[in-house]
Amino acid sequence: MDYVSAIVPPLVMAVFFTVLVVTIIKHQGGANKGKEDAAVDAALARAEASRRAAEGGTE
Repeated sequence: MDYVSAIVPPLVMAVFFTVLVVTIIKHQGGANKGKEDAAVDAALARAEASRRAAEGGTE
């Protein structure tokens, strides 16, 4: 019976991880994809502007 108790935790974690990955893949895109992409682009633009301001240049 020790082999059952040894295999159950990794098996449960593998199943959970598989379900998590499938859920993430299924929820890519969708109705809010444009809004999410715009938010990421805005955050990257702010980071780039902040980096340039810290360097003191407007290259």
